[in-house]
Amino acid sequence: MRKIVNPFVESKKHDYKCFGCSPLNEHGLQLEFWDAGEEVICKWIPKKHMEGYSNILHGGIQALILDEIASWTIYAKCETAGVTANLDIKYKNPLEITDKEITVRGKVENINRRLATITTSIENHEGKVCATGTVTYFIFPQDIAKEKYNYPGVEAFYE
Repeated sequence: MRKIVNPFVESKKHDYKCFGCSPLNEHGLQLEFWDAGEEVICKWIPKKHMEGYSNILHGGIQALILDEIASWTIYAKCETAGVTANLDIKYKNPLEITDKEITVRGKVENINRRLATITTSIENHEGKVCATGTVTYFIFPQDIAKEKYNYPGVEAFYE
């Protein structure tokens, strides 16, 4: 696996405080990502203050994580930026909050001129699938992604 660099941290164009991925947001998830060939992977330890039911990661936080892995899959695999058009989630098993890492996966299933479909999943520390998602992204041509959405080009995501 190859670490995906977060190029937005160094960007002076905007105040980068993404709740999902910014290491500069002390209240956010501060997710990091790895390129695993066909998939983008994230390893993360859920925090107790993000629970819904007692000791279960809130479903809204799970939705955010699935959307975030899809976004980074768009950056790394589709080589552009986009915005979420649709997010369809299936919660399969409770995701308990422990001190162990969960694994989040994203993979491009389909891409056409303007839309990309990303399949996503969250696995608990034992590898049991707790949630799956199908995320449809409206993707931008690279010139628009760079000009309006600060997309730095795919090369900026790798050292």
